[in-house]
Amino acid sequence: MKKTIIGGILTLTGTIITLCIIIAAAMVVPSVTSWSGSKLWFMIFGAKQYGNDVVDSLFLGFPFVIGMLLFLSGLIVLGIEYFKSEN
Repeated sequence: MKKTIIGGILTLTGTIITLCIIIAAAMVVPSVTSWSGSKLWFMIFGAKQYGNDVVDSLFLGFPFVIGMLLFLSGLIVLGIEYFKSEN
């Protein structure tokens, strides 16, 4: 039971972090004037800065990856607990 609660909390925390970053990036996307690749992907992870140009990216790639890792680790814990045989 304890591992199920831990898995649920990890999944919920990862979901909240990831969705907050996606929502923040989606709110700023309309104001971006130059980007490389997908606008949303650019807003989250950014790109290399060329010269002294101002980059409009949020550079939230590291917290986004941490949120995804928390989400996936929570799903793994929940999956292990779901398929674990009872003795």
